[in-house]
Amino acid sequence: MTAPYEIRQGTSPVILGFPHTGTEVPSAIWERLNDNGRILADTDWHIHQLYNGVLDGATSVRATFHRYVIDANRDPEGVSLYPGQNTTGLVPETDFDGKSIWNDGDAPTDDDITERLRDFHAPYHAALAAEIERVKAIHGVAILYDCHSIRSHIPFLFEGKLPDFNIGTDMGKTCDGAIEQAAVAATAAADGYDSILNGRFKGGWTTRHYGRPETGVHAIQMELAQSTHLATETPPFAYDPAKAERLRVHLKDILVRIAQIAPDLKR
Repeated sequence: MTAPYEIRQGTSPVILGFPHTGTEVPSAIWERLNDNGRILADTDWHIHQLYNGVLDGATSVRATFHRYVIDANRDPEGVSLYPGQNTTGLVPETDFDGKSIWNDGDAPTDDDITERLRDFHAPYHAALAAEIERVKAIHGVAILYDCHSIRSHIPFLFEGKLPDFNIGTDMGKTCDGAIEQAAVAATAAADGYDSILNGRFKGGWTTRHYGRPETGVHAIQMELAQSTHLATETPPFAYDPAKAERLRVHLKDILVRIAQIAPDLKR
């Protein structure tokens, strides 16, 4: 079996995580998805393309499998990220609109979830953890910047329009305050865009799991509204090069600011 992830090793203290840009679905799982599920609407469309080359020397770890196979940004124990709020689980039963994605009788079983944890979730996180350790060995510190995107209007998950930049640090727990402040300052300076810190999205399982500032490992999540870089937030979810280039200027500013902080974070 081909590894369910792609790695690009770099020399920067910053690691880019991409848990949700993959679109690969094994045929046996694809056959169980209904027509709605096969749209793969909840993909973080083109995010790895958007960030490609933005920060010189950045390492990246990208899951190639789709979140409908198993969600690489969910607790393997199945614990909800946002208790009491609508969300999707380790292996989603519905899409972000609350609509079923599986044929009748084909929803994943406990045995399916166990197999997918072994074959997809665990290998991705083993690769990510190894890169964090490698980068930390070089710099004495590692900064995981987890890259995400989502449609700007999803009533099932949140009211109104989502801000363009959604920074998540689990209320400041997952990274040094200087990293959080750098991201806030860069997004606030992005003319024509709006932003929020620890709003609807406070950082997923990846950010919360790896972000241990006391150990020299810092994590921060960036959830982008897809209206910032897609031609449309409906199929075919096409990449808009002009929108993307405007956005990449600000993504570079965020990442450069964060990378420059790293030497001051060494323990």
